[in-house]
Amino acid sequence: MLLVEDDATIAEFVEKGLREGGFAVDVAADGAAGLQRALGGRYDAAIVDLMLPQLDGLALIDTLRSRGVRTPVLILSARRSVDDRVRGLQAGGDDYLTKPFAFAELLARVQALIRRATGAAEPNRLTVADLSLDLLTRKVHRGQTAIELRPREFALLEYLMRNAGRVVSKTSILSHVWGYNFDPNTNVVDVLVSRLRDRIDRPFAVKLLQTVRGVGYVLREPS
Repeated sequence: MLLVEDDATIAEFVEKGLREGGFAVDVAADGAAGLQRALGGRYDAAIVDLMLPQLDGLALIDTLRSRGVRTPVLILSARRSVDDRVRGLQAGGDDYLTKPFAFAELLARVQALIRRATGAAEPNRLTVADLSLDLLTRKVHRGQTAIELRPREFALLEYLMRNAGRVVSKTSILSHVWGYNFDPNTNVVDVLVSRLRDRIDRPFAVKLLQTVRGVGYVLREPS
C-alpha cells in the first residue's frame, strides 16, 4: 500500500491501522515523493491526500494516469463539496473519503478497490461457530435467534469477526471503530465490548467473546 499524506498524525494513524490489517505500507509526506514511489513500485492501492506540498494530489493522480499507472487510488481529503469529489474522480481517483473518518470505513473502501482491481470476491456473510453476520442486510443471528445491534456494536462485531481467532488490542479497536480522533485513555472500548457481550454471549451457553487480560479481545469458539 502507498500512503501519500503530509499530516504526520493522520499518516501515522493510517499506517498503523493498515499494518495491523496485514498490509505492507510505504509512506510519502509530499506529492513529489509520492509520485516517485508510485511510478517506481507496484502497489495494490494508493491512498492520496489532495492538499499536498510540492505536488497536489490531483496533479499526482493525473500524472499517474497519463503515464499508464492503473493502481487503484482512494482520495483522502478534508474537502467535502460535491465539486471537489467530482474533480477528484475525474482526475482518475477511484474513490473519495472525507476527513475526519473512521478507519473501519477507510479499510473497507481500500479492500473494495483491491477486490475490483483483482476480480476477487468478497464474502457476504461472516461466521464464527453459530454466530453469523450478513454484510448486505446487516443482520446478526446466533443460531436461529436474531440479535439487534447498534451501529457501533455492529462495527465492533464485524471487526472482531474479520479477525476471528486473533487477539485485537483496545487501541486497534479505537482506531477501527471510532476513527483517528480519540482519547487513548478512555474506557469506551470496555463499555462497548460489555454491551456487545450482553447481546451475543450472555443469553447463550457457549461464550465466544473472550478477554485476553492485558492484551485485548478475541472472538473464537472455545476449544
